[in-house]
Amino acid sequence: MAVRMELSRILIRELTDMQLIELREVADETTPADDVRSFPIVIGLPEAMAIERRLKGIQIKRPQTHDLLANVISTMGGELVSITINDLSDHTFFATLDVKMPDGGVQHIDSRPSDAIAIGVAESVPIYVEEHVLEAASKEPHPEGESEDPDHDPDEDE
Repeated sequence: MAVRMELSRILIRELTDMQLIELREVADETTPADDVRSFPIVIGLPEAMAIERRLKGIQIKRPQTHDLLANVISTMGGELVSITINDLSDHTFFATLDVKMPDGGVQHIDSRPSDAIAIGVAESVPIYVEEHVLEAASKEPHPEGESEDPDHDPDEDE
């Protein structure tokens, strides 16, 4: 079963190759804060910058790759209805763009989670994570310098 998640933060460090996004479980108001699950995904700087730009609604003169793919999907009559992170293998996450086609069928297009999120974030497309991925991700070691506490400020460690 897939669990609804949301992008809870982006950590951009322009001086390193390691950027992070954190996904957090969408919980209702009755769920205790300690029971809400989250996990980081290491991504590249271009993807992190694209996610940030599209989140903020910053327009650019010419479409970049994520804009191009979003335009192709809609021009071909498709609609990005969800993003599903469906596997974790050898510390690598796998995802699909779930595109509703004009005939009503849904195509699941293989994608890196960072690209899928960069495409979907501008339209508030829901993000889902398969339960087995969420369980495995919670057992993964956090990237160097990252704390399990989402409110932890790594600059305070210096």
